[in-house]
Amino acid sequence: MLIIFLKAHLRPYRRALLLLLVLQVVQTMATLLQPAFYSIVVDRGVVRGDVAHIRDVGTAMIVVALLQILAAVGAAAVGARVSASLGRDLRSRVFRRVMGISAREVGRFGAPSLITRTINDVQQVQALVVTLLDIAVAAVITCVGGVVMALLQDVSLSMIVVALVVVLATGLTVIMIRISPTYARMQRGVENINRLLREQITGIRIIRAFVRDRHERTRFSGANSELFGVGMRVGRMMATVPVVVMMLMNTATLPIIWFATRRIDSGQAQLGSISALLGYVTLIITAIIMATIVFADLPRAAVSVRRVQEVLDTGTSVPTHANPVHGARRRGQLTIRSAGFRYPGAAKPVLHDITLIAERGQTVAIVGSTGSGKTTLLNLAKRLFDATTGTVHVNGIDVREYSPDSLHRTIGIVPQEPHLFSGTIASNLRFGAPGAHDHDLWHALDIAQAGEFVERLPGMLDAPVAQGGANLSGGQRQRLAIARALVLRPEIYLLDDSFSALDRTTEARVRASFARHVPSATLIIVAQRLSAVWHADRIVVLDQGRVVGAGTHAQLLYYNRTYQEIAYSQAVPQDIPPRGNRTIRGVLHGQRG
Repeated sequence: MLIIFLKAHLRPYRRALLLLLVLQVVQTMATLLQPAFYSIVVDRGVVRGDVAHIRDVGTAMIVVALLQILAAVGAAAVGARVSASLGRDLRSRVFRRVMGISAREVGRFGAPSLITRTINDVQQVQALVVTLLDIAVAAVITCVGGVVMALLQDVSLSMIVVALVVVLATGLTVIMIRISPTYARMQRGVENINRLLREQITGIRIIRAFVRDRHERTRFSGANSELFGVGMRVGRMMATVPVVVMMLMNTATLPIIWFATRRIDSGQAQLGSISALLGYVTLIITAIIMATIVFADLPRAAVSVRRVQEVLDTGTSVPTHANPVHGARRRGQLTIRSAGFRYPGAAKPVLHDITLIAERGQTVAIVGSTGSGKTTLLNLAKRLFDATTGTVHVNGIDVREYSPDSLHRTIGIVPQEPHLFSGTIASNLRFGAPGAHDHDLWHALDIAQAGEFVERLPGMLDAPVAQGGANLSGGQRQRLAIARALVLRPEIYLLDDSFSALDRTTEARVRASFARHVPSATLIIVAQRLSAVWHADRIVVLDQGRVVGAGTHAQLLYYNRTYQEIAYSQAVPQDIPPRGNRTIRGVLHGQRG
């Protein structure tokens, strides 16, 4: 898989790789020529006392050494550029893949895992490519070329060198096969630490409020110690490689010297040839030691490649239609018919047979207890998920037939958690409409009742916003999220409990401002407080993923027991018609039944 992966992603850099190969061959051949030159100097210059010959060969050796340096510098530069480009491309592809998959796939991987795969795993692949291009290619050429040059010097003695290379290659392969599962555990350990850090940094206020610092330090220390133990096991296994290589090299050098002296005494070999042969043995061993660096990175990179490829191969559960619709005539109509949704592997569906119709200009509220499926229902309308049964239509067209851009321009959402991005007030408001003018931003802020506090900020629209809006209050973040949706000017607004951090006065002003400035827009409001929705044209009550009631506030307060219980729990100051449930009516009037 590693070879296939690198072959596919290095294809755009074939010319650079070809140039790199040429430079590595030039560099390696220049290195391998040095022992041969030394042999010639000894046999034809030193032994015969020919100073001119020594000078000529020495000059050639200097020229070859300079050529070797230039080729090495060029190969390193080309290799670094190719590896950096590969890392850039992989990060971009993984990021685009993550942005293209649905919330279901994101949830399956988890945010810590996706971050680790995008950054750490890609870095491991990039580091492998650096060592492959800079070290492995040169090492392979050196080994092959060294054996050939050694055979040219003395065939009989070179058989020892060939045997040495075979033994080392076999031993290193066995070690790498054994160490590969350990590297997989190491990557999971890195992922676990990443997850803990995100939890602890994000929840630092809660940790300190509940004085759980010691507990969190213990959790992190446990994960850190586990990663340390895995790293130590890898380190111990890799530490044996140089020792084994050096032992084999010294073991092979002794018989070479022993047999070489006898061949020199018998006149079957010359001193320079034996010196060159020992030089080639040294070069081969050095190349093998260099190759161990690549072998050290190979198992970990193979694990990283598999993890990166998993993301790249992941398909989305909300695919774009082959011939997507880019618009529709009827504006602001949302129709959900017999919709159901089940998470993969879940024992039962989250939503059952949901039907909801909202016409242009209507306000439809969705209420229910926690976990009743309110947010999931909005996610179906926005097509963050696809309904597993039934249909969802916007302006009479199935949402699965829309192009993503067209659907997102038609429907604006204010999520339950009003996440803001690091930047400025203006950059956050323009998130869905990059071309919006400043007066559009101020108009949206005024509707969302956020204009006053933005005017008090230093820089106003250019005031900085920290990551997640950490430098703003919850109510300010919610109003900015509402304004962000307003700047988009959609036909349908999905407000997912977006008034929860607002006081009732501000909430009422926002509702009144919506009615005055966007009267033709369709509002789908999810809320916990009935005070935020009792003005709605229709209220849909969910319980355990099913619609258990629908009507106006007065109607539901009259006949729907689930709605009555919600009203009772919030002490809603509304009278119940005379034929209502007597117990609930008495409680709402301050009596105990």
